Amino acid sequence: MAGTDRSRVSENPGRIAPAIILVEPQLGDNIGAAARAMLNCGLTDLRLVRPRNGWPNANAEAMAAGASAVLERATVHETTKDAVGEFDLVLATTARERDMTKTVLTPKVAAERMKIHLARGGQVGVLFGPERAGLINDDVVLADAVINVPLNPAFSSLNLAQAVLLVGYEWYQISGVPALVSDWESAPPASVEEREYFFARLENELEIAGFLYPPNLAPTIRRNIRNMFNRSSLTDQEVRTLHGVLSALVNVKRDLKRAD
Repeated sequence: MAGTDRSRVSENPGRIAPAIILVEPQLGDNIGAAARAMLNCGLTDLRLVRPRNGWPNANAEAMAAGASAVLERATVHETTKDAVGEFDLVLATTARERDMTKTVLTPKVAAERMKIHLARGGQVGVLFGPERAGLINDDVVLADAVINVPLNPAFSSLNLAQAVLLVGYEWYQISGVPALVSDWESAPPASVEEREYFFARLENELEIAGFLYPPNLAPTIRRNIRNMFNRSSLTDQEVRTLHGVLSALVNVKRDLKRAD
């Protein structure tokens, strides 16, 4: 479909917008098509996690069809955790049920939530999984909520660019509408990096205490812990409080050992 004004190709009507994170994209063509879908919707922050065929990619450039500005700015990350570390709201797109409890949003509702969050000064990232199987649970658990597109249940799969376009379209529709927001009620939300630092400390102490047992269940236990805390939308103040609680418990344990 024609209709591109090249003089405005880099325009971002929302000014501040969510980042798009493609986790282990398999084909350069799909990355290029996703970049084109992003620019259609005024999105320019693209992050790639372990692209299968390497980066940069000639096929991505060819498929982008004028959206090369998005590809040129794209950053590559070794882990999903690294790609989303700075964000304090992460949404994961998924078409299948998971063995964890997450708030489920339609693209329209997700766009409204992102708009309010960004207007308050937060940072947002949206995760999209590999074309063949989608996001793994270890990626989904990093998210505050999931986006699910209501489609024909007998055939609901989307290709990568379609999924990016659907989410991006709903964002674009609301991006020019002023957000009706108040200040943060208490403190800003904690970033993924802040949360993960706490989880690392907590899991280390649980490992020492023998809680992560048997070993074959340890990954599931770790996911459950993360999901439980992430679902509650922790603020940075709450994470600092949790650090204090953990430190107090560890210190009591050490004092008891010394007394023995």
